[in-house]
Amino acid sequence: MIARAEMVNAHHWRADFPALDQSVHGNPLIYLDSAASAQQPASVIDTVARYQREDHSNVHRGVHTLSHRATEAYEGARDKIAGFINANSRTEIVLTSGTTESINLVAQSFCRPRLQPGDTIVISHLEHHANIVPWQLVCEQTGAELAVAPIDERGEIDVEAMLALIDDKTFLVGISHVANALGTICPVERIIEHARAREIPVLVDGAQAVPHMQVDVQALDCDFYAFSGHKMFGPTGTGVLWGREDLLDTMPPWQGGGDMILEVTFDRTTWNELPYKFEAGTPNISGVIGLGAAIDYLRDIGMQNVAAYENDVHDYMVAELAKVDGIRLVGEARRKASVQSFLLDDIHSHDVGTILDHQGVAIRTGHHCAMPVMQYFGIPGTARASLALYNNREDIDRLVAALQKAREIFA
Repeated sequence: MIARAEMVNAHHWRADFPALDQSVHGNPLIYLDSAASAQQPASVIDTVARYQREDHSNVHRGVHTLSHRATEAYEGARDKIAGFINANSRTEIVLTSGTTESINLVAQSFCRPRLQPGDTIVISHLEHHANIVPWQLVCEQTGAELAVAPIDERGEIDVEAMLALIDDKTFLVGISHVANALGTICPVERIIEHARAREIPVLVDGAQAVPHMQVDVQALDCDFYAFSGHKMFGPTGTGVLWGREDLLDTMPPWQGGGDMILEVTFDRTTWNELPYKFEAGTPNISGVIGLGAAIDYLRDIGMQNVAAYENDVHDYMVAELAKVDGIRLVGEARRKASVQSFLLDDIHSHDVGTILDHQGVAIRTGHHCAMPVMQYFGIPGTARASLALYNNREDIDRLVAALQKAREIFA
């Protein structure tokens, strides 16, 4: 159970998010869609606005004051990210547009030049499309094969089956830290340990983990870790690829243009140093600065406090949803974080979402960019309620009441 002092603090956290102070269809907004995109605290919004008002300029290239200020804030965010996930060096932090670009970067820069026909990339049946499609593409390009570990009715990976797939033919393992459709916390530590013993690199999709728990990439001992800013209270269009410096150093750039070069002639081009050789073109400067502010916000609260509080609300949500007549919980893993998918009677999930929206309750409906998961359960999609630190038990009570209203409408 969460400490009483932290429960009190939760009311203060909620007040930090301006978007939550509004009504939708005449009802106070209850936002339960943070797995898709989390709301931003005022400190992030104000930081981005301040940059746009006072410091907007391009980074790295200018000698004037605004460019210096923009560069200092932008590179300062990189330092904050490195500290937040305990990277060994700031040169291991590659700034991207999000998890999707980060995974594509590894697929095209690390894997494509090295993969051979007959090699395999191992993933699980739980993955988001962003941790499926890039590997499919690179397998088609190289003649490699994609091997998929099965899941069970709980929504848990069959770990023994996955470990059995990781063999002498395996080139790389890609695994979600937390599954976005079901909230399953995957046994990444065991998978990484198994792969490490065989000198097989592992990429972890951390998009749904970084906002909800302490992540230490050195302790995990993975090789790549990808995540997005907008799921951790930062702006959209921001993301991170953390990679081991020795691996990043051997990888060629995957995009060409400004800022990723040291010298260009028509005969040859010399790449910039890490991490800039992977950051072609003008970046999302305001977004990255906003991401730095989001990290400041989370660190001030403490990720252990975030995890403890959210676990309490999540347990309450699962227990209360289970009491609703006609509910089917989809994904009942023993270790979960922030998410619960469900079906209500035979009502289409889009209809559930629409009825809830008219009561001011925002949830996500559909396949959640995890169509193979839905195919496994034999359903087109689910309704999904997902939490952040600004949610509380009263939000869950509103969710349950709205679901009961939906049953009345369709009775």
